[in-house]
Amino acid sequence: MGIVCILAVGPAIAAEELYDVRDYGAKPDGETLCTASIQKAIDACSQSGGGTVYLPPGTFLSGTIYFKSGITLKLAAGCTLLGSTDLKDYPPTVQAFRSYTDNYTDKSLIYGENAENIAITGLGTIDGQGASFKGPYKVRPYLIRFSQCRNITVKDVTLKNSPMWVQHYLACDDLRITGITIRSLVNHNNDGIDIDSCCRIIISDCNIESGDDAIVLKSTSARVCRDVTVSNCVLSSRCNALKMGTESNGGFQNIVITGCSIYNTRLAGIALEIVDGGIMDRVVVSNITMRNIGAPIFMRLGNRARPYKKDMEPPGIGVMRNIMISNIEATGANPTGCAISGLPEAEIENVTLSNLRLSFEGGGTKTDAEREIPEKPADYPEYSMFGKLSAYGLYCRHVKGLKLFNVQLQLEKPDQRHAVVIEDVEDALIDCLDAPLSPDTGTMIHLTDVKNVFIRNKQGKMLEY
Repeated sequence: MGIVCILAVGPAIAAEELYDVRDYGAKPDGETLCTASIQKAIDACSQSGGGTVYLPPGTFLSGTIYFKSGITLKLAAGCTLLGSTDLKDYPPTVQAFRSYTDNYTDKSLIYGENAENIAITGLGTIDGQGASFKGPYKVRPYLIRFSQCRNITVKDVTLKNSPMWVQHYLACDDLRITGITIRSLVNHNNDGIDIDSCCRIIISDCNIESGDDAIVLKSTSARVCRDVTVSNCVLSSRCNALKMGTESNGGFQNIVITGCSIYNTRLAGIALEIVDGGIMDRVVVSNITMRNIGAPIFMRLGNRARPYKKDMEPPGIGVMRNIMISNIEATGANPTGCAISGLPEAEIENVTLSNLRLSFEGGGTKTDAEREIPEKPADYPEYSMFGKLSAYGLYCRHVKGLKLFNVQLQLEKPDQRHAVVIEDVEDALIDCLDAPLSPDTGTMIHLTDVKNVFIRNKQGKMLEY
């Protein structure tokens, strides 16, 4: 049963067949369980070759619905797809593609696997009622999960109150997420967008406020996460705003992040991490503003070495290289400082930071400046993992090929730590560093175990160490 909607487009006529879920028994009263009715509409649409399944204004209560190829789920303005609070309405669904997320939940409100040419659009809302789900991963469904799907569009919708990650895209190709709003602060692990082992991804013009990382790239399998762009997003998070890693087995390549505004973020504004093997290569981050964050920048090459399958050998130490971060304005960072830290046996390679203006709370002491910073190779990566750093600004350790151009650091109150610490670094250039020094503070730049480090002073003279 379908509705043919005739739309006039100039002199031509375009016809779109809509499958209205009400025609299949769905009731927009927020109380009648509509799972079967919505699924019937999807199945009928799929059997006719694909089209648009339409949810009109009203509230439709549902458990898990399964996407099929060629389906667009369109939520009208004033429509809410409301997730059931009864776990029995979310049957376990185990995806064929194996990854570390096998250890997480096998339940979702919207699920698709091996589907192509699919979309979720419209000005309506998907609300997972996530506060109703208590307990570990296994009993908290994703709001949206797609595995091994192709040609996906998620556009304009509002996503709210997920019990688990708001969206998880696993081993998908050719995904566009644009113009969506996310408000999910009601449970643990409320990541806004998780892009996992995916290729050719565009995320743009999104407004996200999340209880966990706002936008995070993962690689919970051996499949590389590559060719990803993130642009023009407004982000707030109780964890990290823009994150790449923690789960990094397959690595990350060809990533561009630009033109984002970050605010009220408890941890790092930008967090780049390789700790479970994998290669991070060719990452460009630019034109970002931040206010009220834990740290503007955190980069970590570690060795947690967690395999993505239980029967696998631990991965070797990964690789982090060819990273450019530029045009960053940040204010309201806490006293910890920014760490760029590899390992003695595995350096981060080729890092360029340029045109940064970063403002920190300050308040560090001489004791902080003199403390030995632990290595913690196997620890979970977090900007605060080393404690208060010996530099109030940038602490750079185990790096080969470091360039700092036009970096301005600011303090809200005096700090007796160094502005920049360079430790076990080879082939570095520091040019046009502007940073305050509080009374009774040592040098602006503290060097330890360095080789081929060049610093251009305010008089334009190049100093070599």
